[in-house]
Amino acid sequence: MQQGGNAERQAGRRTILKAAGASLAVAGLGATATACGGGTGSGDGTVTIRYSWWGAEDRAERINKTIALFEKKYPKIKVKTDFQPYTDFWKKFNTQASGGNPPDVFQNAIGFLRKYDAKNVLLDLGGQVEAGNLSMDGFRAGLEKFGEIDGKLLGVPVGSNSMALVIDKPVYTRAGNKPEQGWTWDDFDEAMTKVRDRTGRAGDSGMYGVMYLYDLYLRQNGKAFFTEDGLGFTEADLTAWWTKAEKGVKSGLYADPKKVAQIKPKSALSAELAGSEFTWDNFTVRYTSEGKSEYGLAPIPTTDGKRTGQYLGSLMLSAYKRTEHPKEVAQFIDFMVHDPEVAKIMGYDRGVPTTQAQYDAYRPTDPVNKAIAAYEESLVEAGVLEQITPHPNGADICEAAFLRIAEEMALGSRSVEEAVEQFFTESKTALAG
Repeated sequence: MQQGGNAERQAGRRTILKAAGASLAVAGLGATATACGGGTGSGDGTVTIRYSWWGAEDRAERINKTIALFEKKYPKIKVKTDFQPYTDFWKKFNTQASGGNPPDVFQNAIGFLRKYDAKNVLLDLGGQVEAGNLSMDGFRAGLEKFGEIDGKLLGVPVGSNSMALVIDKPVYTRAGNKPEQGWTWDDFDEAMTKVRDRTGRAGDSGMYGVMYLYDLYLRQNGKAFFTEDGLGFTEADLTAWWTKAEKGVKSGLYADPKKVAQIKPKSALSAELAGSEFTWDNFTVRYTSEGKSEYGLAPIPTTDGKRTGQYLGSLMLSAYKRTEHPKEVAQFIDFMVHDPEVAKIMGYDRGVPTTQAQYDAYRPTDPVNKAIAAYEESLVEAGVLEQITPHPNGADICEAAFLRIAEEMALGSRSVEEAVEQFFTESKTALAG
């Protein structure tokens, strides 16, 4: 993903990569078609498909360039485009899906596969693979399985990312910290203590609302945030995690949540409130844009010195189940994930390219993106990557609740016990369908 986190965190993560304010419109974007089933056709055999995604103007400009290449290769297929910021995208998509008129092909994330499959919205692309219109060969690190749910191919990955610890390199050097693959949470706590005591900063921005980090911690201990049909942890588990986070704030190991809230949308790391921050690896671009220091990627701490619980997340392309043009949609997806020229245009905007052909076609020259590629390569070489558990229907609501409730707790309006109770209450309702 990316890959893909909760709605508000993902919104920032997906749109911030342009490192500037986002316009909601791009010149030349056409209005969406309104025919039943999404796309349209014409007398000369030309068909039009609709393609929607979330993101900002920079992403839209890149995608429009890739569409121009596609239409040149497939002159009988025209693509109409539409995009919004993350939260607005899903509001609009839900309305379109309820009305039977979603786009033919659209950007998707792991938290929405079961939800919209249950609503009979997503096309099983397996038939198009069998028909030869879409190839699932040549994907990196098992990513071809990322969009499979219950034997159905509901999404095709277009960019990968993984959780990492982003560090202020000069601060870590002054503190005497040298994080290495396999370091433990105790090692991490010791490193944060050194940052606090030797540099005057908090060690880390805080772990209250970082759902995907908590997922890795759970996976290290034989559990997971989600199972296929619910939550994979107990109230006691979350109480222990949030209690540790609260103690970390009080001891100065984690940044003061009130100060972190005050400097938003700037991050605590780039605002020099903390020496590190857990986020997705391709988000490193953000810190370089916002901050004045040099930033690097460090490994995820472990429980046993071995298992990180990590996986490659991904943005995906999915298709509407009742599209009038399944062949053309499949050809479009195939082009977007395999064509080398697409990778050269998109770069790492949606994460590291998922197919080897595209990965080889785009080799970044700037230090930040080179570091992202090196980090993902190190995960593959270390053999720590696992498969993500497909999220249950309602997972997106749980993710949003986790961030909101954690922030309320961090700012002092809920106790840990109240926050845990509220999260489980809301999650049980969401997961009950």
